[in-house]
Amino acid sequence: MRFAPVIAAVSGVVLFAGCASDPQPEPESVVSDNRIRSVQADIDGVVGAGVTGAIATVTENGKTVALTSGVADTATAAKIPTDPPQQVRVGSIAKTFTSAIVLQLVSDGKIRLDEPIDTYLPGVVHGQGIDGRAITVRQILRHQSGIPDFAKDERVDEYRAALQNRTMTPDEAIAIIMSKPADFAPGARYEYSNSNYIIAGVLVERVTGARYVDELDRRILKPLGLNDTYLPGPGERDIRGPHPKGYAEIDGVLTDVSRIEPSVPWAAGAMVSTGADLNHFYTALLSGKVLPANELQEMRNGVPIGEGLGVTMQYGLGVGTVQLPCGAEYFGHTGGIYGFLSFSGATPEGRAVTYTFTKPPKDLPDLSALLSHALCP
Repeated sequence: MRFAPVIAAVSGVVLFAGCASDPQPEPESVVSDNRIRSVQADIDGVVGAGVTGAIATVTENGKTVALTSGVADTATAAKIPTDPPQQVRVGSIAKTFTSAIVLQLVSDGKIRLDEPIDTYLPGVVHGQGIDGRAITVRQILRHQSGIPDFAKDERVDEYRAALQNRTMTPDEAIAIIMSKPADFAPGARYEYSNSNYIIAGVLVERVTGARYVDELDRRILKPLGLNDTYLPGPGERDIRGPHPKGYAEIDGVLTDVSRIEPSVPWAAGAMVSTGADLNHFYTALLSGKVLPANELQEMRNGVPIGEGLGVTMQYGLGVGTVQLPCGAEYFGHTGGIYGFLSFSGATPEGRAVTYTFTKPPKDLPDLSALLSHALCP
């Protein structure tokens, strides 16, 4: 499975209480026992249905608990530990980070959302029916550009690229994107395309004059203390820290696909993180620690993208919104990449969750139930 969306919905929000080293007194309340039991039963059920391993990280009342099920390695049958935190590839969850950087640049006055992308990348976004003069930055971030998804191209396969010792530059990715005809006129509809966030990464580099990875570190990872989160560089194919192996069925054989070439998905989906870091990021995001209020509202303003999880979803600027059956509002994103499928986000009331499966399930579980058990009051 190449990096791609499963369902684009998620972006967190909540006031994060801080690291264990914070001097503030610990809150008396913790993640409720009922919530822990329900979430543990859910991931046990996913593993029982054929997924190799599952991790659920739940945040409530300023406390975070990690739960696991299944094995980290099928060869040794070693269980997935809860400590130390396990790093995983988070795929398109990276898009929320990329959008946040662009929106910081909007706040800085360096980018305007309704300005044509050609203003900042003259002549770059131009191809068969694709005209950067008619596509706005907002349409790029909201998947309304009409630019086709380059992940559908056979050259865009991060697992095979690693096997073949290939890397990909952003310029090479842009060339592939622009070799395809436009899918629709800009603004005509929503259609998820990884290409948009390759372009957004190039936009960050062109406007700042710095590497995307350096802006990511400077603007988000270091200020929030996300020490287990990083964007691997070209050729860095192994996950740095403790991690479960990720698996996929290839030609009918269960295969370890943990090693991929990160320069292929890049700003659209190459990030590595942990559930605790993602919960922290999404809670910090919606509590105003990442974006000013105006830009946060721009991020949250979404367009309907159809039915999923049994409910209607909306997609904003790199973040999706779902109203759960209990009435709780969930903000976040999903991420699918070779070997890993993750769902991460939070509610404005302070609850957050990240689920990661280390093998794509043949049938998606009842995601509405999984999110409700982790996030409903």
